[in-house]
Amino acid sequence: MNKFSSYLKKKKPLIHQLVDDLGKKYSFVSVLATDVKSTAYMVNRVSSFVRESSITECGFVVRIFKDSNYFEYSFNELDTKNYQSIINNIDSLVSTNIFVKKVAAKKIEEEKLQKKFLRKQKGKIYNDEEIMSILKDAVNYGLSLGDNVVNVSCAVEFSEYSKLYISKDRDLEQYYTWINPRENVMVRNDKTMKYAYNGYGCNDSDEAFNQLKPAILDSYKLACDLLDATIPTPGIYTIVTDPSITGLIAHEAFGHGLEMDQFVKDRAKSVEYMNKEVASPLLSMHDGAASTYSVASYFFDDEGVLAQDTKIIDKGKLIGGICDSVSASILNYKPTGNGRRQSYKNKVYTRMTNTFFEAGTSTLEEMIKSVDYGYYIGITNNGMEDPKNWGIQCTALYGKEIKNGVFTGKTISPVVMSGYVIDLLKSISMISKENFIVNGSGSCGKGYKEWVRVSDGGSSIKAEVKIG
Repeated sequence: MNKFSSYLKKKKPLIHQLVDDLGKKYSFVSVLATDVKSTAYMVNRVSSFVRESSITECGFVVRIFKDSNYFEYSFNELDTKNYQSIINNIDSLVSTNIFVKKVAAKKIEEEKLQKKFLRKQKGKIYNDEEIMSILKDAVNYGLSLGDNVVNVSCAVEFSEYSKLYISKDRDLEQYYTWINPRENVMVRNDKTMKYAYNGYGCNDSDEAFNQLKPAILDSYKLACDLLDATIPTPGIYTIVTDPSITGLIAHEAFGHGLEMDQFVKDRAKSVEYMNKEVASPLLSMHDGAASTYSVASYFFDDEGVLAQDTKIIDKGKLIGGICDSVSASILNYKPTGNGRRQSYKNKVYTRMTNTFFEAGTSTLEEMIKSVDYGYYIGITNNGMEDPKNWGIQCTALYGKEIKNGVFTGKTISPVVMSGYVIDLLKSISMISKENFIVNGSGSCGKGYKEWVRVSDGGSSIKAEVKIG
């Protein structure tokens, strides 16, 4: 724990040799080596487990460039016994694909850089038994909150990332950790059952566990409110969002649409709106592994590009996108450190990292008081976007009714918000200076696959949106 993979350290000389040998026949060669250890823990009323999480992996991927094409070959072991066969397989891959349609990609040019990055986990290093004991205690606390509690589930994931990126000009090494706790509370009355949930992340084990019981209490109170929730009447409403819904809107509205590999494939309407007004002048938006500190905060991406802070919207104007290295070479754009793989076995795509709207100048109290009729919308569920046509759909767990600037006590659930991206973003009339949060407790897919960890957020926004 808290140190770079000893396995990858042992393989580093052979990786350098592989880059050198392949470099004699190919103009660009890089190797990404990964060793990710991730353990998931879960306890509920009737069951529990400790197991490897889905992001655990260990392996290598070689990327080479020849005749305007990039080729990649992945494998999970590298030693002197299979070394030559790896080279032979790469040569065979290239020779059997000589008739592949050429694209306009250029050879990646890299500045020389050799650097090691380290971000250790803070707090106590707990063993499996201690972690399970803490989760069981939290579950029992949740079960004690009321006779109406059906079940409580508490989970946490501890992850360690070790990655090497080696090419002719780069020798990069990074190690970092992250912790993702989650909880879920289910309650019932004589008519129905409802549940509420939340998840968060940090890099401090003590902080992660100290937040668990307060989070369970919040979910219990919300789940009780949901027992009396009604289905919303469809219509256009004024909404004020919690940070998770703000982040969901940021992620879906201008996240996927600004992944510039979609520009290459002519699948993004946003290419037509560069340097044009697309949102309220109150709104500015960022993405980047270095833009804030959350689950997608790494030091370099899976193409050896250092983490960056990319401003996407500046006071309502669309000024830039995010880009992987190969797409950047085609578009004559600078890569932004967003080249990410689901694993060493998967292709690089342009992917979001930490995506958020900047905080504003209003108070949350002012925002609520300004609503004649509408809802405070909270807790993200899921969403989707059509980057080609700019349709957006976001779902939330609940909405709290506001009338004449006051909460009425009525709750709606579930909440489905939809609309046209520019209409939604231009309708934003207030952004809070409080409660700024960027959080991520799940994964984002590229379409229906290629899952990577992301975060999103901001502070509360006031906007107009279609519900139902």
